[in-house]
Amino acid sequence: MYSLTGQNILITGASGFLGKHLRRRLESLDVELHLVSRREQSSSRPNTCWWQGDCADNHFVQNVVKQVRPAVIFHLAGNATGQRELKFVLPTYHDNLTATINVLTAATENGVSRIVLAGSLEEPSAAEEEVIPSSPYAAAKWGCSTYARMFHALYGTPVVIPRIFMTYGPLVENRKKLVPYVIQSFLHDEAPMLSNGDRFIDWIYVEDVIDGLVRMAAIQGIEGETFDLGSGVLISIRDLVARIARLTQASVAPVFGALPQRQMEQERVADVAKTSARLAWEPRVGLEEGLSQTIEWMKNSLASDVPDQEVSANSRG
Repeated sequence: MYSLTGQNILITGASGFLGKHLRRRLESLDVELHLVSRREQSSSRPNTCWWQGDCADNHFVQNVVKQVRPAVIFHLAGNATGQRELKFVLPTYHDNLTATINVLTAATENGVSRIVLAGSLEEPSAAEEEVIPSSPYAAAKWGCSTYARMFHALYGTPVVIPRIFMTYGPLVENRKKLVPYVIQSFLHDEAPMLSNGDRFIDWIYVEDVIDGLVRMAAIQGIEGETFDLGSGVLISIRDLVARIARLTQASVAPVFGALPQRQMEQERVADVAKTSARLAWEPRVGLEEGLSQTIEWMKNSLASDVPDQEVSANSRG
């Protein structure tokens, strides 16, 4: 296993949900962290440097990679909206596909030892009979993974792709995502407004995802491969909401069918067996424990909420 100790590490999307958790994990190691965000950030922590810019800007990416000379890049930046409207095609294309190609190119030209490039459960699997992405985001992420595999095959780019399933946990900013929205609603004695809730989803606690990302940066001989990071279990939205209601001792009932169902919703389960066999990784935090920790964090943070990001109500189940 490759040691990250003493290495320069570059994280794009470092101010996002996964980025915040990954930063915390890597801060416990003796590494030099270089963090990219489109928003202005600062840190008083030694060996930590913030870079403000957009990975869709090739000049910016080239400049950062040339100056930092990272051993490892965690590419987490992107536009994760699941909305289907036409107006989201170009933004998701540029924020995901253009940005990813810029990072892959700069990493290849500058001899980066490993790129961990975040994939998504929303992107189609190569095993599917007919590949039809379900949203502009899914199409862009599928393109990112396809380009990553091409870069590895043609140019030897040492990229590994974690296919990340539905992640939840503390530190989430977007309170309109399903889990935080439902928790917050119940804590405020408000009935969450949801679609029919019949979709089955593979839920994974954020710290388990971070475990997988770090292992993908450190294990040798896995370049060019894709690994699922999920629980390997499908749970319906109705079941999930019922568990949250019980854990929060909710006094109100959710309203299913209040919102329209989103088109082409996908139901995919993670191939945990392959990930376990190749990476010696498996999810450690069960759904009940993960929800309990998330609820506790939200109870403590409601007094200092950050502004919600604007997302479609259709994202709620």
